Amino acid sequence: MNRERLEWVMSGLNQYALTKIEDQFVKMALEDFERKHGLTGVQEERLESLYKEKSKLIPNKKSSGLFSSKEGSPKKSRPRKAPAKTVY
Repeated sequence: MNRERLEWVMSGLNQYALTKIEDQFVKMALEDFERKHGLTGVQEERLESLYKEKSKLIPNKKSSGLFSSKEGSPKKSRPRKAPAKTVY
């Protein structure tokens, strides 16, 4: 796995709340990548499968972006009816 791919996977995983074990694994994998300039095949497979598993879920970390689902979402409103015409 090259650095660009690792950064892409990590940016995807950062959208999700990881379990304590998953978080520890990710941190160890990053440290190993920095020290050894690469990951083992098992580490690569586990990171990829973790990313695939999490990407099936809805992101649950608050994002500060414009598309945050809870903050700033416009409310749908009904169109106004035209006033009734008076016939004389």
